Amino acid sequence: MRYRIVNARIVNEGRVTEGDLSVNHGRISGINTSAGAEAQVIDAKGAYLLPGMIDDQVHFREPGFEHKATIETESQAAVSGGITSFLEMPNCNPQTVTQEALEDKHARAAARSMANYGFYFGATNDNLEAVKSVDQQLACGIKIFMGSSTGNMLVDNEQTLDGIFRSSPLVIATHCEHTPTILENEAIARAEHGYAIPFIEHPKIRSAEACLRSSSLAVELARRHNARLHVLHITTERELGLFEPGDISNKRITAEACVHHLFFNDTAYPSLGAHIKCNPAIKSATDQQALWAAVNDSRIDVIATDHAPHTVAEKARPYLQSPAGLPLVQHALLTLFEHVHAGRFSVETVVEKTAHAPARLFGVRDRGFIREGYWADLVLVDPSSPTHDDQIYSKCGWSPFDDVAFGARVRMCWVNGELRYRDGCFHPGTGGHALEFTRP
Repeated sequence: MRYRIVNARIVNEGRVTEGDLSVNHGRISGINTSAGAEAQVIDAKGAYLLPGMIDDQVHFREPGFEHKATIETESQAAVSGGITSFLEMPNCNPQTVTQEALEDKHARAAARSMANYGFYFGATNDNLEAVKSVDQQLACGIKIFMGSSTGNMLVDNEQTLDGIFRSSPLVIATHCEHTPTILENEAIARAEHGYAIPFIEHPKIRSAEACLRSSSLAVELARRHNARLHVLHITTERELGLFEPGDISNKRITAEACVHHLFFNDTAYPSLGAHIKCNPAIKSATDQQALWAAVNDSRIDVIATDHAPHTVAEKARPYLQSPAGLPLVQHALLTLFEHVHAGRFSVETVVEKTAHAPARLFGVRDRGFIREGYWADLVLVDPSSPTHDDQIYSKCGWSPFDDVAFGARVRMCWVNGELRYRDGCFHPGTGGHALEFTRP
């Protein structure tokens, strides 16, 4: 299919340019050039045309937890929100800690993912040799849970951690929370509240100290071995001192923030409770504001979702039994446009953190930019058309944004040059390709 998108505000590489864009055979064939008479013309009417978001942290729950989510349902939700590529985590069942499990995930995604896909290889306390020999085209990176979270993949053996940082052939992505500190804090909360712990205690249990102790260790190991480290979902002002501002291309150690930590702070716990329980926890307004500043000075390099759905029934349990994680892909870009509307971020910054930077960090080939010859992964966002979604596309059927009216709307989304979503309707087809990586 050929398309010509006209009257768009094209956002790319730090600039907003009014113009037209042509798509042919899945790729961007021209910018402000003729597409030919046979092209389908789409009038953007002044909306923003962005490179599709590359979400570097999602949990789509397949295999093993298909009652919560599947690759099919969550990739569809992602495309409706302007996410055209995702990197998925290994804490499923079986865990993605063997070559066979990694190949199985690829086969599942090839059959039914609407978005492009890549998968992390998970580290454990006893699979160092598998980490060292992982297929570098099948795995986007190595994931280490340096703190307990959903999936029981904690890596706390000091020799194993040192070995991974010394010899990993790929980017190491870490979940950093210090488990002994968390357990101590939880014991204090239990002593005060019994089993009726209120959700407002969550950021005290999953504390700033627990985050800092673990992320400091990760950074120290990366510096010791000159490893390529990416610290996921930073939540605290204190941790930001571990990271340097500047262009991601010049860094060995990078940091990510997630949309919910940028959007919410701890004042939301009384009203939302379990619906914003996540690991690491949403913290204070001071921490939130520090994250905003770090996005702008590039101590935060990437913005992602950490999309992690659970069922309504699971989330309805008391604090200690309610699992951590939120469905986020459908509304991620919309939350970021709220920051644009508030003057916190520019639209150019949003594109840098959601598309350009993850493409550079992981070496994603021919994606993440609006360039001639690149795959046409594109999203059209109308910044002045409000959205309040009654339809939730994630299988779990709920969202922490149920009562939020967004000021922008995702109008259309193309994956590999095919229009897959338009104004609330999906166009048939899986569409997703396995991401290809350019390795050093």
